[in-house]
Amino acid sequence: MTFSTRVNETRLWQSLMDMGAVGGLPHGGCCRAALSREDKAGRDLFVGWCRDAGCEVTFDQVGNIFARRPGHDTTRPAVATGSHLDTQPHAGKFDGVYGVLAGLEVVRALNDADVETRAPIDVVVWTNEEGVRFGPPLTGSSAFAGATEVAAVHASLTLDGTTVRQDLESTGYLGHERPGDRRFDCFVEAHIEQGPILEAEGRTIGVVTQIQGIRWSRVTVTGMDSHAGTTPMNRRRDALLGAAEMLVALNRLARDQDPWARLTVGRIEVEPNSGATIPGRVVFVCDLRHPDSGILDLLEQRIAGSVNDIARRSGLEVTIERFLDKAPVHFAGSLVDTVREAARLCGYPSMDMLSGAGHDAMNIARVTPTAMIFVPCKDGLSHNEAESATPADLAAGANTLLHTLLARAGVAAP
Repeated sequence: MTFSTRVNETRLWQSLMDMGAVGGLPHGGCCRAALSREDKAGRDLFVGWCRDAGCEVTFDQVGNIFARRPGHDTTRPAVATGSHLDTQPHAGKFDGVYGVLAGLEVVRALNDADVETRAPIDVVVWTNEEGVRFGPPLTGSSAFAGATEVAAVHASLTLDGTTVRQDLESTGYLGHERPGDRRFDCFVEAHIEQGPILEAEGRTIGVVTQIQGIRWSRVTVTGMDSHAGTTPMNRRRDALLGAAEMLVALNRLARDQDPWARLTVGRIEVEPNSGATIPGRVVFVCDLRHPDSGILDLLEQRIAGSVNDIARRSGLEVTIERFLDKAPVHFAGSLVDTVREAARLCGYPSMDMLSGAGHDAMNIARVTPTAMIFVPCKDGLSHNEAESATPADLAAGANTLLHTLLARAGVAAP
């Protein structure tokens, strides 16, 4: 195997720009909520590119896309890569889509170099990583890993009032293959870091060793609707005021824990949401993250104690319901070593790192050896239209991916 084989930086960048124009937004970003009209257009564009590159394209029952570059040995499981094409509402051009198009660029580069691998290479698009239009997030990879039932996915309601099955049928992405039936030798996901560490450290490649655990809880605070003008301040049961005090207390809990703790409240629903009525009910979602399951348990206990204490003092009722639990994941050591060695032999400065964001790779790691490759993004900014990365860094990540996959797939004898 020779490390002179490289991806085409210009072609990779143009593919990212072309995909970014699908669902384009006024400030340079894009929006392709899963199985929306825009997502279908993005999927169609990707499938067309894959078929032009000689790939066999199939879908499974939850709409995951598998584009296979055949290998010399048809009995060997595929070496897989990929990510997602769906986005946040005000997304940039790189989150998720980079991992998909880096995989496609690997295929194109191998075609250019006339390299035949022993094992096939699969480029995967996982359905609904972001969880914007319907939930839960990481849907396609969860189904593949056996953590979510196909029937439950099909029955999920979207924000547009359709079911996921109806959308899979109408977009043409309802396949026959059962999620998880396909075997992989390994799975490697390339991604922008979505954080500031690589840029600050002057490193080109992040060798991801683990992903921290994620728990989402729905907190419901109940008080009493009452008139804003006639209810004395000392007789109010203001659910929003109580929730606001809770948010400040929870933020303090996470800050006092350790540098790895992350707690975010980014979604709040207020009822009746009228300027002349004291809010009687508030629901907010608490996003809690840490690389240690024991610390997550401890923080959940402290959160429960804090919100219950505030509720008692404020004459409110509160319930906490956990609805997402993704345990911390450690990636396969031998595959991580392969990524590290590929970066070294390609000449890129690298560093080991933890992923603070959740990715489809954390689900796939439960069923097959998995690793991730990070590249820098400007100022660590993501989930924002201003998200940015350089063509050179993106190509470096794709080159590292190419040689990681080659090391696993092997090169067929000429």
